[in-house]
Amino acid sequence: MTGKIGPGLVGEVMIPVRGGVEAFYAHPVVPQDEIPVGAIVRVVEYHPPRTVYVAPALV
Repeated sequence: MTGKIGPGLVGEVMIPVRGGVEAFYAHPVVPQDEIPVGAIVRVVEYHPPRTVYVAPALV
């Protein structure tokens, strides 16, 4: 995570794609969740071209 995700906020995540890394706009899959910068997340849903919905990763 490179930008905080939370209610009313659009965060940013870096995702490995085709041998590189690309930035995507990120929203929490649960609207009330706050996910801090540096957290590891899992992508739950993808909306082309650059939007993902994420949840905290279970580590």
